[in-house]
Amino acid sequence: MAQRTLQGVRVLDFAAYIAGPYGGALLGDFGADVIKVEMPGGDAMRGYPSTLRGESRAFLGVNRNKRGIVLDLKHEAGRAVCHRLVASADVVLHNFRPGIPERLKLDFDTLVGVQPRLVYCSLTGYGPDGPDAERPGFDQVLQCRTGIAQAQGYPGTEPKVVWGSVVDFYAAGLIAAGIGAALFQRERTGLPQRVDTSLLQAALAMQAGRMVWAEGEGRDVDRDLRGGRLAGIHPTGEGYLYLQAQTQPFWLALCELTGLGPLAHDPRFADARLRKANEDALVPLLREALGKRSAREWEGVFGTRVPCTAVRAFEDVFDDPQVEAQQLLARHEHPALGSYRAISEPVRFNGERAARPERRAPAAGEHTDEVLAQAGYAAAEIAALRAQRAVG
Repeated sequence: MAQRTLQGVRVLDFAAYIAGPYGGALLGDFGADVIKVEMPGGDAMRGYPSTLRGESRAFLGVNRNKRGIVLDLKHEAGRAVCHRLVASADVVLHNFRPGIPERLKLDFDTLVGVQPRLVYCSLTGYGPDGPDAERPGFDQVLQCRTGIAQAQGYPGTEPKVVWGSVVDFYAAGLIAAGIGAALFQRERTGLPQRVDTSLLQAALAMQAGRMVWAEGEGRDVDRDLRGGRLAGIHPTGEGYLYLQAQTQPFWLALCELTGLGPLAHDPRFADARLRKANEDALVPLLREALGKRSAREWEGVFGTRVPCTAVRAFEDVFDDPQVEAQQLLARHEHPALGSYRAISEPVRFNGERAARPERRAPAAGEHTDEVLAQAGYAAAEIAALRAQRAVG
């Protein structure tokens, strides 16, 4: 069993919602001891609408591999506890808007005074400065601001957001990568490190293939990466099939296996650009051929020769044999739900599983006593802090 790469690293995760907490969960996947610190009332994501009884599906999904404590940073005694925990931490992660960390004594300068080797990561909506720095930022807000919503569908259709919090999850990846790089730099220099990223940065970075504007280009140029309707979702005899057959070998195999062999030598479809230009003639022929089998049958016919997949529901993924073979899901026991299955560690090192079992997302304050005891607080001191409502 593998020792995790961040084993021995302690992270204080003050973030709420999705992007920041999932960045912390990724660090937990890598072996860090991640302590989720919630204010009284808990992470707002706990209260989001959910079909689970007494729990939020999103909260459970983005807070694995953490211990949970409740700490009132507006209370002087709560801030004292916070600083005591920071003294033995390696990383602090938060997603407060600019100005709030200073009011809570959670700003970089204050905490580096407590822990001189601290890696400090701040996630904001729009960055730490600039005219919109203090605006609240959320995934779909940034999708609409940065062209993602406008780019959905085809020209002339109404804007649509991409459900699934894609900006949040990309930001989480930037958080984990940035903190990992900062820990490496700290070990080389011995100096504290500050990491700043934002939902705005994530929304732009994830569109690197679109975000190129050459001199002289107009506003109406096609900036998308779509290769035409050949690469897309098609109806079949039963269900829908996604095809991606842009390269010549894949195109030739598609023609052969669908019984459309003559199209392989049709000059209208000689290359990817011509196939896109003549897609109004091509797509009906393809769909007529696909109507002869079900989507799952076409998966078997195309095999490794044509990139494709039957369009599946979320629930189908839980029993996907490839997902099962890769052990990408873990089962957790839960006091309210009984048990649930959720995504497991998405990255492995040296081809091995983690040496420790995964933690489910914590209940609010579930590990407060445990964490404070590790920080040197006696039981009577913890009880006094709880009586003051500085901790929960």
